[in-house]
Amino acid sequence: MEILGIGPLELLFILLIALIVLGPRDMAKAGKSLGRFLRKIVTSPEWRTVQKASRELRYLPNRLMREAAMEDISKDLSDINKIGGQISQEVKSVESDLSSWTTPPESDHSNLGEPESPSPTTTNPSNTSNPITPANLDKTKSKS
Repeated sequence: MEILGIGPLELLFILLIALIVLGPRDMAKAGKSLGRFLRKIVTSPEWRTVQKASRELRYLPNRLMREAAMEDISKDLSDINKIGGQISQEVKSVESDLSSWTTPPESDHSNLGEPESPSPTTTNPSNTSNPITPANLDKTKSKS
């Protein structure tokens, strides 16, 4: 515990010196006058102003850091919102571009359930009698 920036050992040392210098009788008078003086100072409006300024100066770096962080966060948030808007526009344009690729083609509903037969014009160039099938493709790749 410190009183006016003076620790307990320092305060004891000051009281001992005052007792030696002033003596016991004058020490009581000096204590009373010192107490009145300190009470006037502490209860004065000027002391309150000094204390308020001291408190503000003590917490000024913390307040400045908080305010600066808030400004940085608000700038970052606005940048993120801009980027998010740009990304959503890009996604919409890509979706519209890819819609022709992802939409299944219109099919003839009369052949439902029947597998499609290979066209007679699709043939293997090395053997014209066999149509191209996945099995024939594997055979031609293994021959090469």
